[in-house]
Amino acid sequence: MNKIVERASAPIPKFFKVLRTVGLTLAAVGGTILAAPVALPTIVITIGGYVAVAGGVLTAASQLTTTNDSE
Repeated sequence: MNKIVERASAPIPKFFKVLRTVGLTLAAVGGTILAAPVALPTIVITIGGYVAVAGGVLTAASQLTTTNDSE
């Protein structure tokens, strides 16, 4: 568990910072679609769910990427 915490707090390469921001944006857009107060077609709700999950995975993977290749 300590290793995961160390990786999450380690410096992130610039490319993965950009990917993390894109992932956060996708997750926010997907969450907004899912929480929309109006009735949307089923396909839009389904796509919103997939976009939210993809954004979350992209954000998590980008956050755990480090520049330390000593191991």
